[in-house]
Amino acid sequence: MKKGLQNITLPVQGMTCASCVARVERTLKKFDGVEVANVNLATETVALTYDPTRTSLETLAKAVEESGYHLVLPSKSIDGARESMHKSEVMESLKRDFLMSLVLALPVMLISMASMTEWFRTVLPISSDEINKILFLLTTPIMFVSGRRFFIPAWKLGKHFSADMNTLVALGTGAAYVYSTFVTLFPALLPHASHDVYFDSAATIITLILLGRMLEARAKHRSTEAIRTLMNLKPKTARVLNNGIEQEVSVDVVKVGDVVRVRPGEQIAVDGVILEGESAIDESMMTGESLPVHKKAGDGVVGGTINTTGTFTFRATAVGAETRMAQIIKLVQEAQGSKAPIQHLADRIAGVFVSIVIGIAILTLVGWALFVGSQFSQALIHSIAVLVIACPCALGLATPTAIIVGVGKGATHGILIRNAESLERSEKINIIVFDKTGTITEGKPSVIDVLGVNGNSADEVLRLAASVEQYSEHPLAKSIVQYARNRMLKIDECKDFQSVTGFGVRGLIDGKKIVIGNEEFIRQEFGLGADEQFQVHHEEGFETAIIVYVAVDGKIYGWIAIADQIRAEARQVVAELYRQGYDVLLLTGDHPTTAEAIARVAGIKKVLSKVVPDEKASRIKELQNHGYVVAMVGDGINDAPALAHADVSIAIGSGTDVAMETADITLMKSDLQSVVQAISLSKATMRTIRQNLFWAFIYNIIGIPLAAFGFLSPMIAASAMAFSSVSVVMNSLRLKAKRS
Repeated sequence: MKKGLQNITLPVQGMTCASCVARVERTLKKFDGVEVANVNLATETVALTYDPTRTSLETLAKAVEESGYHLVLPSKSIDGARESMHKSEVMESLKRDFLMSLVLALPVMLISMASMTEWFRTVLPISSDEINKILFLLTTPIMFVSGRRFFIPAWKLGKHFSADMNTLVALGTGAAYVYSTFVTLFPALLPHASHDVYFDSAATIITLILLGRMLEARAKHRSTEAIRTLMNLKPKTARVLNNGIEQEVSVDVVKVGDVVRVRPGEQIAVDGVILEGESAIDESMMTGESLPVHKKAGDGVVGGTINTTGTFTFRATAVGAETRMAQIIKLVQEAQGSKAPIQHLADRIAGVFVSIVIGIAILTLVGWALFVGSQFSQALIHSIAVLVIACPCALGLATPTAIIVGVGKGATHGILIRNAESLERSEKINIIVFDKTGTITEGKPSVIDVLGVNGNSADEVLRLAASVEQYSEHPLAKSIVQYARNRMLKIDECKDFQSVTGFGVRGLIDGKKIVIGNEEFIRQEFGLGADEQFQVHHEEGFETAIIVYVAVDGKIYGWIAIADQIRAEARQVVAELYRQGYDVLLLTGDHPTTAEAIARVAGIKKVLSKVVPDEKASRIKELQNHGYVVAMVGDGINDAPALAHADVSIAIGSGTDVAMETADITLMKSDLQSVVQAISLSKATMRTIRQNLFWAFIYNIIGIPLAAFGFLSPMIAASAMAFSSVSVVMNSLRLKAKRS
């Protein structure tokens, strides 16, 4: 992101369809300083990226207000609880309007239908004019009370020469009501053949559309259930120890460095490190892993997870917006509010949709009245059907609802998807590149054997190696140092320590040059030629072990075999990826013999070995140049360059800040099955989006001509329009039932 730019997501009130989305976006994007404005109809929010030195939120809010909508600024939108309360009030208001409309529309419908029968005229011998007045009295409250949510926004937009779905509904029902009212109040001014009234159409259309909106709102509420679940998991209080005194306080006042006590069954308030005690922590809400994880002094804990058995104290290391939970919620919210490239076509159409529909409705009225020779009232009914059948709502909901459900489902299973674009790219993957350490393997290397050569003891080889490696942060170095300490060996001071990424380390001990690393590194350092000692490990059965050589002043002292256990599920996952049609490749800096042995155990057919970290990115580029769409699976830290160059980067078993900020997909579980699940979820989400867009487009392509040619009555059109949006949302909700 450019320097000085800020990201913020704000609620937008008053939107009802894709045309609203397009209008709000156009309004915001015309301001200098607004880089990105992505409006999401499903969440009724806008994700803004703007320069506060060039424009202000107040200026943007005023412009949105003038365009007929309301942008809620941060000072007026404090927390999730208030937002939830607002949405609850909106739902209740919608329900009240619908029930009132239903109660009045039913007798309007019954009287309208019954008045056309001889039985009704016999039982209730009143004139048609009197019946029309009864229908007028019943319909008027529907129009001006229940229908106000269509007419008021339409009027506001009309003053700015704009229109949206509310305009279509207001024009359609308003035309039917005004014409019918004129017939009822001034019957003498019209010929008798034009005395038909359409109060039943107006009342029923509003009732059906309100029903559709109510069902749609409930379905949209279900689609955002995942993020609400995450937000509800945020702890409310913490037990802070101050000078040995325990005090229960709001989690908002906990500071970094505070000591917090957790009892069995309680939520961990914030992120921290255990000081004293141990317990099993239920981290399923973070990782999707059902089994509790044992934690002891020195281990990290995450706010929001649940302590199951023991009691312990921990020191807070991250609070508020810096906690892992807060970062995950932010990531999921941003992903759910992002737009997939596939949505752009729908956005372009939505921008002109309402204007086109109004134009078709006018042509329908003129065509039936002038060219077909129908009565004006009949021509009006056909044009009303055109206005009512048109539904930009489904277009606006097709993509965001699927993304919200897909991203939410992923989050509940420990799969964090960065944005909608990542979802779309994931569907196009045709090769999956795995890093070895921490990905195909457990990432917990341990020494399995030490051998001294040329008369040197194993302990001497290990002591020298540990003395140099104590200054390295590499996992292999740590395993060597730990093994030496376990054997109670003396670790000496090392001078002039140097680390050569991807090869090894060097240093001076008692004036001797110690070099530790792979075969290539040792040969380069001392100019060694072929030596049978470099091949010992292959003959000893350490094919899948990493061999670290120890050389002193140009002579081989010995070697250390380090094993990193291959993940139990690796072979099954690789086999499943092959079955689904993907190529799979192992990318590692290991010796070819070791790399091929590991690949063989994992079932991987393609291997690129002896690739140092700096070269991994170029290997990814080579694959892309050969036509591959590459997914790179790594640990999110050491593989950063390769992950950055891949089409889709997947960080496994890493909830680190680095991974969540850079990876397209972050897998919270250290389980390769999550890779298959993430790709499968991406494909299912994109498939749902395409289905939604297809039905949204085909609905209008078929429905509008049918209405224009007189094959649909306004009431049938209203029913179809009301349920088209609901069907799109319900189709998206099917993703929740997809097996993970």
